[in-house]
Amino acid sequence: MGVLALTDIWTVRSLKAALDTSEPAKTGELSVRVVEGADPILLVTMHEHGDLELFVNVSEAQISASTLLWPCDEQEDQAAFNAFLLKTQKLVPLSNFGIGSVEGRDYYELFGELATSSRLDTIVIELRTLAENAIDAATDLRNAQIPAA
Repeated sequence: MGVLALTDIWTVRSLKAALDTSEPAKTGELSVRVVEGADPILLVTMHEHGDLELFVNVSEAQISASTLLWPCDEQEDQAAFNAFLLKTQKLVPLSNFGIGSVEGRDYYELFGELATSSRLDTIVIELRTLAENAIDAATDLRNAQIPAA
């Protein structure tokens, strides 16, 4: 997989080009497109994870990848669930829970960060892990019986 020199950092476009030619893209595990905006981001579709969409932002400071899980207002007893997430978050490898807003609605979100100098194979590991953790969270946590806070 691609390796950057120690002084190089990824940009949205260089990361897209590297992911497009990576083994996971060649085998159909993932596909990547740039979503244009004030700050372009990558939309990585993880085909082997039910076409789960990961949003990847590349800044000078870090690469961040995230995916939306489900709307917060659909979670029974949000306060208890939020406390549960904060207490158990350290059990989820390479990922963190948060709340993000989309068009005025709050969603539970799973995200991870990497250095912009990370090797491509490390970035692919982060994307796979984030996708696996998101599937696990949606399967195991969404309807879990959480004790009241």
